[in-house]
Amino acid sequence: MEAFPSDVGADTPTLADDPALGLSHRAKLEILGAVLLGLFLGALDQTVVGTALPKIVTDLGGNELYTWVVTIYLLTSTITVPFYGKLSDLYGRKPLLMGGITIFLIGSALSGLSQEMWQLILFRGIQGVGAGALFPISLAIIGDLFTPAERGRYQGLFGAVFGISFLIGPALGGWLTDNASWHWVFYVNIPIGIVSLFVIGRLLPNVRHPNVSRELDLLGALVFTIAIGFLLIGLTNKPNGQWTDLSVGGFLAIATVLGLLFVAIEARAKEAIVPLDLWRNRTYAASLIATFLLSFGFFGAVIFLPRWFQVVRGESATASGYLMFPLLIGLIGSSVVSGAIVSRTGRYKPVILVGIALMTLGIGLMTQLTADTDFVPLWFWMFVTGVGIGPTLAVFTIAVQNAVPFSKLGVATSNLTFFRQIGGSVGLAIAGTVFATQLQNDLPSRLRPIFENIVAGLPPQAQQQAVAGLSQIGQSGSGQNLQSFTGVGQSFGQAILGQVPQQFQQFIAPHVPQLDHAFYQAFTAGIAASFWVAIGTTVLAFVATLGMKEIPLRKTFGPSPATEGAAGAPVGAAALGPVPSAPAEAPGAASVGQRPTAQAAAPAERAPDGRGVPRPAGD
Repeated sequence: MEAFPSDVGADTPTLADDPALGLSHRAKLEILGAVLLGLFLGALDQTVVGTALPKIVTDLGGNELYTWVVTIYLLTSTITVPFYGKLSDLYGRKPLLMGGITIFLIGSALSGLSQEMWQLILFRGIQGVGAGALFPISLAIIGDLFTPAERGRYQGLFGAVFGISFLIGPALGGWLTDNASWHWVFYVNIPIGIVSLFVIGRLLPNVRHPNVSRELDLLGALVFTIAIGFLLIGLTNKPNGQWTDLSVGGFLAIATVLGLLFVAIEARAKEAIVPLDLWRNRTYAASLIATFLLSFGFFGAVIFLPRWFQVVRGESATASGYLMFPLLIGLIGSSVVSGAIVSRTGRYKPVILVGIALMTLGIGLMTQLTADTDFVPLWFWMFVTGVGIGPTLAVFTIAVQNAVPFSKLGVATSNLTFFRQIGGSVGLAIAGTVFATQLQNDLPSRLRPIFENIVAGLPPQAQQQAVAGLSQIGQSGSGQNLQSFTGVGQSFGQAILGQVPQQFQQFIAPHVPQLDHAFYQAFTAGIAASFWVAIGTTVLAFVATLGMKEIPLRKTFGPSPATEGAAGAPVGAAALGPVPSAPAEAPGAASVGQRPTAQAAAPAERAPDGRGVPRPAGD
């Protein structure tokens, strides 16, 4: 491993290189608030729309296209993440973030105006294109405004934003749908977005690299887009198909071939969308691999637990959201606390390892889930899991941003986000397969004693016919899709009752509650089995993190001599848009006090907070 260049100019960037040197602490916090507000847009949209979606689909008459409302958003938001990161390094954070928020708001307004299902799908796709900018660029801006030693205090707020959106989103979506109209679940984004755009446009400076190459890797972009499209659509099709189906396994095979082609293209590209040289950095590589693996458990818990609350316990969608509070409280609290610990101690690897260990413990406890589990122990298991998840959301970002060249901060941050989203998609597909297989294998043994009691109560002449019919229910290869019985508000026992001849219904009707309970037990066993997948991946993530090299957190914006990375990687400020590079008074800070000149911001005299007072060590 070669160290990044560590000359004086690299370690202490000038005002023209680094916009944060010309901002007061108050201006930084105002920008932070606006960035968090923009991020809140995307996080809130998911929880609000999810609650209102059944009503939306009913009004627009497109139940067969239900999943595409979610799939298209996932597709466009995931594909665009690496592009935003790379372009923000080349052209600046400010135009890319403001452009992303604007596209998101246009998509929101158009979604609210939708009159047909195809329109909603199209406009949700536009929303996703804008949403792809929100998370990675927001995290990169934190890297621009604060040194690695300071970032821990603020990175934890990003986990809190997502937690708060989960807390208020279901209630807000339900209230708007019931008391106003489902159209308002999209319109509510607009005032929030306008405020965020105003503050970002007024305060966030623009600095970009004057000498960096602007040659975009168009061929790589095309291949990447097609590959991820096949990957996500194949994974989305998995719940309704088999791995051997063309629309599942075939699409994944195509994605794999195109992915290998993309790597070959990137290895030769002048301005790679995903710079392969970053993978020679142990901290970067270990962080992305661990984040990918940890997403299996995080996304699995967030998806499967609400489903258990609704199917097995009969809770409403809104109530199931609030029953997730223990996980979210643990996540929010540990996200903020872990960031503060890293900021104070300068150590991030132990914090991550403890978080992964707690996450593994919490998920391990949830493998004990049964249909009769009380809420109190389940809430404790969820809380432990949330406490473990929090540090992985906040601290990996600090580690990655501290380890890569400052000029590649945007693309590195976006790659971390991308791996988290792809890991969640792959994890859900695998966990869904484990769930369905376990349900199919477990249900017959639970039904057998109930069917024996039913047959025993039948007239002798009808017992043979009943045995032949009942023995097929729940069996693999019977042609039944047990997933069709997992809908909210359905009764497995009533469904069985409706399938048998009328002369037998009077004998089966008294056993409907027992049939339902057996199904709920098998359903829960399937969810518990899916958590074993997450345990395996979190253990692997722990091993990957052990291989991470902990680099001391820098108190300046340039890399330190200890930072490892690609040979000859350029060092400089992360781009935030155009400002004159000449020593002059930079525009954009008049609203928070006049920005100092470059001479006043001399590296030896300026502190990272832009106030001209040298900071004590460890601050």
